Amino acid sequence: MSAIEALYIFDEQNDPLLEHIYTGRPPPGSTVLPLYLAHPSPRPSLIYFPNTNPPTLLYSIVQDNLLFLSPSSTDTEPLQVLEFLHRVADVLEDFLGSPLLASRIESSYDTVAQLLSEMVDGGVIACTEPNALRDVVEAPSFMKNLLGGVGLPSSAPSLTPSATPFSLSSRPSPRLSPTPTNTTSPVPWRRANVRHTSNELYVDIVETLHVTIAPSGRPLSAISNGTIAFTAKVSGVPDLLLQLGCPGGIANTISLPVFHPSVRLNRWKERPGELSFVPPDGRFVLAGYEVDLLGPAALDSFSTSTKSNAGPKLNIPATAAILTSLGPTGADFEVRLSLNPRFSGKSASPLPSATGPSFPRSGGLGRGIGGSGFAAQGTTAAPVIEEMIVHIPLPASVKNIMDLRISRGPGDIAYAPGDRGIEWKINSREIGALMSTDRGGGTGATATLRGTVVGIDEDENLDGGPVSLSNNPYDYDDDQSLSSYQAPSEISAKKDEGADARKMKHNKVLMPSCATVSFSVKGWLASGVRVEGLNVDQKKSKGLGAGVTPYKGVKYLCVSRKGVESRC
Repeated sequence: MSAIEALYIFDEQNDPLLEHIYTGRPPPGSTVLPLYLAHPSPRPSLIYFPNTNPPTLLYSIVQDNLLFLSPSSTDTEPLQVLEFLHRVADVLEDFLGSPLLASRIESSYDTVAQLLSEMVDGGVIACTEPNALRDVVEAPSFMKNLLGGVGLPSSAPSLTPSATPFSLSSRPSPRLSPTPTNTTSPVPWRRANVRHTSNELYVDIVETLHVTIAPSGRPLSAISNGTIAFTAKVSGVPDLLLQLGCPGGIANTISLPVFHPSVRLNRWKERPGELSFVPPDGRFVLAGYEVDLLGPAALDSFSTSTKSNAGPKLNIPATAAILTSLGPTGADFEVRLSLNPRFSGKSASPLPSATGPSFPRSGGLGRGIGGSGFAAQGTTAAPVIEEMIVHIPLPASVKNIMDLRISRGPGDIAYAPGDRGIEWKINSREIGALMSTDRGGGTGATATLRGTVVGIDEDENLDGGPVSLSNNPYDYDDDQSLSSYQAPSEISAKKDEGADARKMKHNKVLMPSCATVSFSVKGWLASGVRVEGLNVDQKKSKGLGAGVTPYKGVKYLCVSRKGVESRC
């Protein structure tokens, strides 16, 4: 069984925040930190140090610029220790607030110490669920810390239960003791006695898109990673059933699913697409999955016997094609951005909702990610593209980009001489105006960016650089000697052709090799996964109340962070 020996947390300047020893005699943080920093970057999550006594495995993660380290001198399960470090960071964010700052940890050492003690017992991982930890550890607050500092009773437990030594009265002062919990929740991941004035259930499905497109325009790979975030604000202990569907069937579409411990796996195995669970209180990640958008037969389309137009096709919001070595000297390049007309935000025909009027797909009443309301646009029937960024990485030998301009289309260019990339930004308003130029042709809108590359040593090597002379006076070139008998015009033409050839060869290595597109689309998922229904089992649920119908909302969001890459 894996044992957690110690936990060390360091701030942005690698100064120690806390050290918590669970078992054994692990090397201190002052010893493992220099060894960790001495390892060349990028540092892996698991590093072995054979020269320590005893030899040590060091597990590490970085979250919110804070470094979490856990040394181990025994044989452990690597994924379990790394998952524990992630759970520690998530629990601290849940109690102290997000983002996790060093100042928040320093001002709440008592709460952090209680959390770390409850999460691990004698080196064995015990409890990592935030809802269960809230039953035994109270979250800090400004007023509670203030009242405790002046000696007034508060709901926070006191570290000294005896009478106050500075009491002026002969009567014993009231003892500050932890507030006992009346009942313990039968569900480990849910708090006991949950009460909400407004009962609400929200489903947020977010997919991250990763697509690689060959120079011919054929997609090489297309993967969509999905996360189902669930927010439950329901009294009592509700028993829920979430039904998912997609055009090709959930079993044939979703691969590598992962679930929250509350999900009943037997129900999913018997009926793929049905998630039966008792949710924790608040927001949590219900499930995750991966979808291959090209399908299992994608490799067959790359065989020599298959026609080029019979390859897999993707219906993604935007792609960028890049053309290089343009112009008389091959120093120009062009980036063409193509937008899919389906994502103009206009609905051709309304789609019926499968969940009824009390369960909107993506509208103004549901709550989305981060607790904010939906926008007026971006529904399932009319998905809309948010701000788009086209990134063009440049080789290190590029000194500057001359005549950089948007020849057709809107947007702003972010580039300075010496930058390793060009960013072409188009906001949502400009995307809408560009979409309107399609005129209903169905081909979509396009925008073009052009530029001319300038190399670092271009002036010295191509325009009258130093001439190298041979040390041997009898060494000459036959072609060079014959050129003296030719006409001056022919000699000049050949020199120009040779110079242009050298310039084209030199500029070829200065061309960008790819272009990536970043965007977000509301109301659309690349995999086609959708919520078919969300039901509350009144018979199995407890404490919900007779006749109470929770409000239900759902939101879809597809995100690409340099995920659509077009190579040239």
